[in-house]
Amino acid sequence: MTAFHRTWLNLWLLLVIGFGLILAGAALPATEAPVRLFYALVGAPLPSPLGAELRFTLALLGAVTLGWALTIHAAFQAAFALRTDAAATWRRITFAILAWYVIDSALSVALGVPLNAVSNTVLLVAYLLPILRSRALQR
Repeated sequence: MTAFHRTWLNLWLLLVIGFGLILAGAALPATEAPVRLFYALVGAPLPSPLGAELRFTLALLGAVTLGWALTIHAAFQAAFALRTDAAATWRRITFAILAWYVIDSALSVALGVPLNAVSNTVLLVAYLLPILRSRALQR
């Protein structure tokens, strides 16, 4: 994998980490504006004020998203370091990301928030471009 593709994937990770931080920011009234903006943009504005249960759920989702991104970062680093059969590691990472995409997008559409599926698609394509162009999935 080229340095360009590695940089692209690291920028992708920063985007996911940033989104996790935005979600976690809903835990406090002083830092909830970015998550309100995101939900408004995808067509599902949040109620005002946020109830304690929704604050907890958003904060928890932010922590999980941040943890997921850091786990993917660790997997990326392992795949970058492998000299033999790195493709198997990249296939596992890609499978995990595709599983997230299918479940998150299907539930978003089912719950009447299809624009979230659109943003998921953008994120998925941004991941897949360097993976497919670099041929990281091939032995």
